[in-house]
Amino acid sequence: MVGKIRVLDRRHVLGFIGAGALVGLSRVARADRLPHAIVFRDPSCGCCHEWVEHLRANGFEATVRDTPRMTAVKAQLGVPRSLASCHTAEIGGYVIEGHVPAEAIKRLLAEKPAARGLAVPGMPVGSPGMEGGTPETYDVILFGDGGERSYGRYREDKAV
Repeated sequence: MVGKIRVLDRRHVLGFIGAGALVGLSRVARADRLPHAIVFRDPSCGCCHEWVEHLRANGFEATVRDTPRMTAVKAQLGVPRSLASCHTAEIGGYVIEGHVPAEAIKRLLAEKPAARGLAVPGMPVGSPGMEGGTPETYDVILFGDGGERSYGRYREDKAV
């Protein structure tokens, strides 16, 4: 009977060690996790769904909020009219306007510049969510109180 108690104790100890390791790993995974994206889009827009899938494929979790009041959303979040596109997102305290590649968003989150956010004005062919046709080279614009400037040039979802 004593031998069984020792075996059970050993199993319990090993179980506790294993559980502790898993808890530690899950904490590390949560610390490295990308912030949740809230994406506002017009319910009739199809390319917005494709852009959200691009975000998800690149490690972001996203909630989509359909609204026919996109002009009001953009105004409330401070998106300049000259930078407007079809959808607007909030990610990690920044505003993301249009078909911004996940790579640019990750860079923004790592660098944390003093800005309101990033935008890809219009709907460039080949940008994330606008695949098909001959891809265009386009600028990702950093915008905020300090004005607007290029944050990088992209073709499809890659910096050039």
